[in-house]
Amino acid sequence: MANTLLMPKATAVWLVENTALTFDQIAEFCKLHPLEVSAIADGDAAQGIKGMDPVITGQLTREEIARGEADPNHRLKLSEPKVRVPETKRKGPRYTPLSKRQDRPNAILWLVRNHPELKDAQISRLVGTTKSTIEQIRNRTHWNSANLVPMDPVTLGLCSQIDLDIEVQRASRGAPPAAPAGDTLLPASQTEKLPVDDIDREEPEEKELDADAVFAKLSSLRSKRDDQEE
Repeated sequence: MANTLLMPKATAVWLVENTALTFDQIAEFCKLHPLEVSAIADGDAAQGIKGMDPVITGQLTREEIARGEADPNHRLKLSEPKVRVPETKRKGPRYTPLSKRQDRPNAILWLVRNHPELKDAQISRLVGTTKSTIEQIRNRTHWNSANLVPMDPVTLGLCSQIDLDIEVQRASRGAPPAAPAGDTLLPASQTEKLPVDDIDREEPEEKELDADAVFAKLSSLRSKRDDQEE
């Protein structure tokens, strides 16, 4: 968490209107240029901005303002604020340790070959490189192209598997769906045009059983068994 002045321009407007501090003191405290503070005093800048009292927000004390008014060379000190402002993270390529930077071209080659859907910006975020290097490896114009070997950046420790999966998923959002593999059901538009015999073939009906023939056969079997017993 950083100790940062809230709304510097609004604070500068209030200090110009309500204190006898010099432009240099206000500019240094609000992180502005002295000419910009002078333009605020002349009404040429920060028009429509309502001044914000830094004493109310707890960023400056009355005693500190009095010291600054008494001594033009005094530099105002920011008090411990009541509100903590998180530090802004610098957006840029991922930092890569010196010991692993020599492996980046191999990782880039692996990504280009195995995940061609990834954009240069995504590869840059994953392994911490520049777009020019990616283009050189993609076009085989890199100075060490002959010696490059594709290597998984996760195995090299340049990125995590989760980060790689996220980037691949993002790149695949706009890709057309893959063609279905294996047997699939025919659409209704095709089955409607097929002959009825091809869609539902009726199985041949079983012949009806003759009851008299069955009983006659049973009687003959019984008479044979009686003869054998005798």
